[in-house]
Amino acid sequence: MNRIPIPLRGTACYLLITFLGLSFFPASKAAGSGDDEDTVWRGGVVAADHELASLAGERMLELGGNAVDAAVATGFCLSVVRPYSSGLGGGGFMVLYVKDPESGTARSIAIDFRETAPAAVGPDYFEKLDADSIATRYSGDAVGVPGMVAGLLHALDHYGTLDRATVLQPAIDAATDGFLADAHYVQAAGKVADWIERASFDKKKNRFLYRTFLAKGGVAEGDRIKNPEQAEALMLIRDGGARGFYEGPLAEGIARTVQGAGGSMTVDDLRSYEVDISNPLIGTFRERSVITMPPPSSGGIAIQQILGMLEHREVDPATLDPMSSAYVHTVVEAMKHAFADRAEWLGDDRFVDVPIERLLREDYLREKAIMFNPRRTALQEDYGSREAPADDHGTSHYSVVDGNGNAVACSETINLNFGSRLVVDGFGFCLNNEMDDFLTRRGTVNAFGLQQSERNLPEPGKRPLSSMSPTIILNRGEVEVVAGGSGGPRIISSTLQAILNVLLFDMSAEEAVEAPRFHHQWSPDKLYLERGLRGQDVAQGLFGKGHTPKPREQIGVVQLIRKKADGYQAASDPRKGGVPHGLDPAPSD
Repeated sequence: MNRIPIPLRGTACYLLITFLGLSFFPASKAAGSGDDEDTVWRGGVVAADHELASLAGERMLELGGNAVDAAVATGFCLSVVRPYSSGLGGGGFMVLYVKDPESGTARSIAIDFRETAPAAVGPDYFEKLDADSIATRYSGDAVGVPGMVAGLLHALDHYGTLDRATVLQPAIDAATDGFLADAHYVQAAGKVADWIERASFDKKKNRFLYRTFLAKGGVAEGDRIKNPEQAEALMLIRDGGARGFYEGPLAEGIARTVQGAGGSMTVDDLRSYEVDISNPLIGTFRERSVITMPPPSSGGIAIQQILGMLEHREVDPATLDPMSSAYVHTVVEAMKHAFADRAEWLGDDRFVDVPIERLLREDYLREKAIMFNPRRTALQEDYGSREAPADDHGTSHYSVVDGNGNAVACSETINLNFGSRLVVDGFGFCLNNEMDDFLTRRGTVNAFGLQQSERNLPEPGKRPLSSMSPTIILNRGEVEVVAGGSGGPRIISSTLQAILNVLLFDMSAEEAVEAPRFHHQWSPDKLYLERGLRGQDVAQGLFGKGHTPKPREQIGVVQLIRKKADGYQAASDPRKGGVPHGLDPAPSD
């Protein structure tokens, strides 16, 4: 059932005028207007959301390491320089495409190092606590068992070539010598400092966060942030490997911090953590192979679904103007189906039945694509499927390729800015608040406004549903695109659009990442647009199709690498201020 078209007058006209009048967005380069002199990296490149992290990865490539060595160095360095986005106290997903150096045979691997629920946390844990949203986000109960260290070291041990001490040294140096706060750091720290003042946060109880990371609310661009405490943690990991983190002083410090803030995590929870290795999801789009994460990533399935629906549209989306209401409407309709299915069906498939095959089946995606009305959006209940099947902020992503065609797409998170805002005493890193990504209380939404089914209730050892979407695109067996992002559920829409910008419109890496974006997650029924998509023609077109667009300062942050004839282009999203670095650069034609 479609909505009845409403003439653009009265309330709708007022909304449009108000929408067009807002002007708080930073300027963004329009599609197709990028620099034609993008650098091409012939020997490999790293795109992270902080320049020092990209440089850490580049250093590994210079030393003869491969993409995995570079990725692991980048990840550990991000723990230091982006402490509000990722870190030792978090977890993530990694998708690898690696070639055997002797035979040249390639394989794809999915490494799940997502946080897990402690042994004491069951489906009714938070209901019994009568916990409010603050408790599920900013207390010891909010913390899941961290997986980052186990995941990165597993990748290094099994697919890397350099030793652990070499790979961790850039992160140790950054923590010891310090790094300069950039604009994005200042913005993130300022928001949390304001929250601390409003929430009457106990500054004495966690003075490290307030004094070191936030400079008592006065951190400014160019301030040097030193963290010798985290350097100490990194050296324990360097010397002891994963056991140096999950046992001994570090594990005891984590458990003590969590329990001191009311949580239930124990040293045994840490000691029993295991990385999960599996086959990635592999789909096709425009004769390419699309490699994404399986559950508990929701992003992998969602991106595969959206691409599949677009593939079955009668009108090729590549023939549409990416800055038009017709294009936005077409992609949004696919997004809404994918997010509706996310809310109904997805969870950790080690614990619950997730109908992956049905959700990705060609006839199912074709059926949804046929439902698209190019003139009108549909009612909210018309999206997804509900019948039984035959039913970052604190996040960072980095993309890596090396000169031999190996690739890594890795997304890491501590969930919200500075995670649970608990810092491990004596070791200088924030703990995640990933438990909020579970359905902690029935009938509620999480911090990102996402509805979730009871498939995503917590259980001991279970991993919460995630929107992280590390993705690798292959063209005839060679890496063409490596991408991923940060920004909660906006990760999915941001990563998808950057990939489409390359595959449909042949944008450079820089153009693909900088182009203005849009986001719809089915519920709430809101369509967000960045500046550049707020022109009168686009807005009127979307209003006329039944949407109510709303402005948003930014929609996710993406790091992307794309193949060119003579090497790789890379872009770190200017929305967060990263810079890519690589080997053997040369200007493109």
